[in-house]
Amino acid sequence: MLNPEFSVGTLNGLAQMKFGWTADGSASHKRRMLQSIALAGTILMAVPGSAGGISGVDVRDDRVVVRFDDRVNGASAFLLDAPRRIALDINGAHMGRGRFTPGNGAIAAVRQGQLSDDTARVVLDLSTPATLGNARLAQDGKSLSFSLQGVTDSRFRAEVGKGRTRFDAPADMAAYPQKRIHSITVPIPAASRGVSLPQVEGTNNGARPLVVIDAGHGGHDPGAINKENGKREKDVTLAIAQAIRDQLVKSGRVRVALTRDDDKFLVLQERYGIARKLGADLFISVHADAAENTEAHGATVYTLSETASDREAARLAARENKADIINGVNLGGQSGDVSSILIDLTQRESMNISANFARLLQREAAPYVPFRSAYHRFASLMVLKAPDTPSVLFETGYISNADDSAFLSSREGQGKIARGVARAIEVHFARKLAMRGEAAGG
Repeated sequence: MLNPEFSVGTLNGLAQMKFGWTADGSASHKRRMLQSIALAGTILMAVPGSAGGISGVDVRDDRVVVRFDDRVNGASAFLLDAPRRIALDINGAHMGRGRFTPGNGAIAAVRQGQLSDDTARVVLDLSTPATLGNARLAQDGKSLSFSLQGVTDSRFRAEVGKGRTRFDAPADMAAYPQKRIHSITVPIPAASRGVSLPQVEGTNNGARPLVVIDAGHGGHDPGAINKENGKREKDVTLAIAQAIRDQLVKSGRVRVALTRDDDKFLVLQERYGIARKLGADLFISVHADAAENTEAHGATVYTLSETASDREAARLAARENKADIINGVNLGGQSGDVSSILIDLTQRESMNISANFARLLQREAAPYVPFRSAYHRFASLMVLKAPDTPSVLFETGYISNADDSAFLSSREGQGKIARGVARAIEVHFARKLAMRGEAAGG
């Protein structure tokens, strides 16, 4: 479960962005950190000589104008939900000391930050759902204007899934003289090979099935937090994932790997990407749910579906998928059309296997773990979208519930969850082996 709210304090060593302006110092929106990109081993802080400072944001009826005190090079925008925001990334710009003119009240607050050396970000907190249209940069590159178009909640959520829209500078801006940019030349390290693959543990028999356990959230993304005792989802899920691994290693029947074995953040695609690269036979993402109703309790198993089975499943899908836009940065880079593209014949088979395992998990783990009465739900969760790997998301309980939180946080509870999951995994692969034998015998 994802809670996208973060304070502006130092957070796991990430470089931070300074914030400017809000419409009202007592605005109800919490201050959120915008993530800056840190290059390992290299610190290069410089503001280009041609960067334009943000001098103001004016709202006139349904038209928004972002003004700069010098020419900028381009811009892009994307929408964020819960709370509703429009994020504008301005290339060739830096933070300024401009003012915000609120206009008709469609925008509750405006914040700015320095995303990188040559890119500033402006975030518009919306009081009502709206999208932007007719965006254009002025010929002199000193303003960006667009219209605000009121939409329904469902339309807004659909627009969120479309990702980033780019607005290029007018072609004749090339005629404007370029200011001299002072530069520093530094060696460029070799290209990164991406996230490193984890160690596969258990039996050395490569013919044994491989299970990848994913501990949800991590690093600067704590997930759900119990407001009473401060328990964090990222800590609980890691402990449970490690307990499941240890139980499986002890059994010796399968091989097992963890997507993370410490407190680090992984992009959603990296999580199931690890399972695919390792050739996993089963992927289980471990989470802990949360709800405003502290009486809500019990475990739930989610499998992939293009249509959520109920409103709660849709709510979870919207919340979890935003983990790829953590701190306002679209890390996943996926459009809303990716879901339908991935659903091919191979994935449909994986979805059927996943649904069968979900039912098996409840049956085998029920003696150890309390489940909700409607224990199996379907949702369009990004972390389940490996097309060729059977995958489930296991909400082990509600961290917002006092009893569930105590169970999930205790070694005894974690051990019970591990035994239940291990039993289901062993039965699952025993069934597959038996079916393979029957097919060979036939």
